[in-house]
Amino acid sequence: MELQNSIERRLLGKSQATREIREQIRQVAPYYYPALITGETGVGKSLVAELIHKLSPRASKEFIHFNCSNLSPELFESELFGHEKGAFTGAMERKKGKLEVVDGGTVFLDEVGDLHLQNQAKLLLFMDKGIFYRLGGTERLRADVRIIAATNRNLKKEIKAGKFRKDLYFRLNTLEIHIPPLRERMVDIPLLVEEILRKENERSRTKKCISSEAVNKLISYDFPGNIRELENLMKPHPGL
Repeated sequence: MELQNSIERRLLGKSQATREIREQIRQVAPYYYPALITGETGVGKSLVAELIHKLSPRASKEFIHFNCSNLSPELFESELFGHEKGAFTGAMERKKGKLEVVDGGTVFLDEVGDLHLQNQAKLLLFMDKGIFYRLGGTERLRADVRIIAATNRNLKKEIKAGKFRKDLYFRLNTLEIHIPPLRERMVDIPLLVEEILRKENERSRTKKCISSEAVNKLISYDFPGNIRELENLMKPHPGL
C-alpha cells in the first residue's frame, strides 16, 4: 500500500490523463516484459520508468538510468555491455557493463531512438536471447535485466526513414505508456507548482509562496518544454 501511495505523491495531477498513467504504471510494473515510454521532452518519462521499477518484483535490485543520446557506437557498447582489456585505445583493463552490474534489476534506456543502427542490433540480440558480449570479447554472457526504454521520437517514422529497426521497436513496445504533454493536462499545474515550490523552500529553507494570479498565468501558457520548463520557471533567478 505504501508503494502504491507513492505513485500519487510522486506523479502529481488531477487530470484524467495523469490518473490513467498512474493506473498503467500499476498494470505494467509486475511483469518482466520490456516497456516503452513515449512522450515529448520534459513530460516525466524518467519518473515513470523509476516508478515502474519501484512497484516491480525487482524493486530491491538496482535501477540504472542510461542516456543513449550523443554516444558513439563504441562508447555505447562499452558502457552497456562492457569491454575487454585492449578492446580499444585506453582500455587498460576489463570493465563490466551496465547489464552485468545491474543483473536482476532494471536498465532504463532513455532516448532509445537516438541509438546507432549497429547498437540496435546488439541490443536486440540481448533482448531476444538474454545474451551479450563485451566489446572486444568472445565470451558469451547472460544477465537477467528488465529493459525499460523511452523516446521523444516517433519511432514508426524513424522505421520508415530507415533509422530504427522494426524488430527492435516491436520488442521494446511489448508494454507501452504514452505521456501526454503538459498543455493537454493543464489542470495538473496547480499541484505541480505547489510541489515544486515546496521542494525549493525545503532546499533553500525559505517560505516563499505564489499567488493565485501567477498560477492562472502559468495555466494559460502552453509549456513547450513541459514539466521541465515549469520547474525551470519556478527556480529563483539571479537579480530577480
